[in-house]
Amino acid sequence: MRYMLLIYNCERPEPDDPGFAEALARVNAFADECRRRGAFVAEHPLQPERTATTVSVRDGKALITDGPFVETHEHLGGAYILDCRNLDEALELAALCPFAEQGSIEVRPIVGTPGPDHTPANEVATSE
Repeated sequence: MRYMLLIYNCERPEPDDPGFAEALARVNAFADECRRRGAFVAEHPLQPERTATTVSVRDGKALITDGPFVETHEHLGGAYILDCRNLDEALELAALCPFAEQGSIEVRPIVGTPGPDHTPANEVATSE
């Protein structure tokens, strides 16, 4: 089953920060462990929340707001997608994630709804 590990409330050092090399090594070691177990699917670090734009539609009109959703109290820094044997393995890997030491990791199963076509655009273009 696939799980998304959502990373909240932690700061990533920038490449010119003194702790960047060590942080990168720890994150890569975590990804390597996920690969070793055959669980790694993808990871997606996000730009800081100041780069966010929020879109909502009310009465058929798009409302666009700079920044994250106003009522958000936690900052989402990125996500991993893992294909784990079960929830126990997903929780075990979440605890190994170095971001868990500073922030928190929300582990959520990914819905396997039949029907939606989530084929990436680059795969559609190459198959035509």
